[in-house]
Amino acid sequence: QVQLVESGGGLVQAGGSLRLSCAASGRTDSIAAMGWFRQAPGKERDFVAAISWSSTMTSYADSVKGRFTISRDNAKNTVYLQMNSLKPEDTAVYYCGYKTDTYFRFNWPNAYGGWGQGTHVTVSS
Repeated sequence: QVQLVESGGGLVQAGGSLRLSCAASGRTDSIAAMGWFRQAPGKERDFVAAISWSSTMTSYADSVKGRFTISRDNAKNTVYLQMNSLKPEDTAVYYCGYKTDTYFRFNWPNAYGGWGQGTHVTVSS
């Protein structure tokens, strides 16, 4: 099993920046990719970004392209999400997840084997 712990969320005004971190432990050798999803109250969990664990391949939702950057540090078993030019519609609980397969698409939540507890991001107007 893999355990994930997110951190870095908080309150920020529109146009500001935050950097989220997700540290993995346990059977990290099973990780093929890591991704970020977000969920607002009353809404479904939406894909944000993902990165392969063995290459530099990344994927982003259209709503965050040009504003968010996902990166990883395999030695630290950690994935990051740098969020710039934040908008009120970015307000949500942000979750990181791990993916063990190399076949299913990054933006499908069911392709992920587990999730962290989430970190809250609130963007005020």
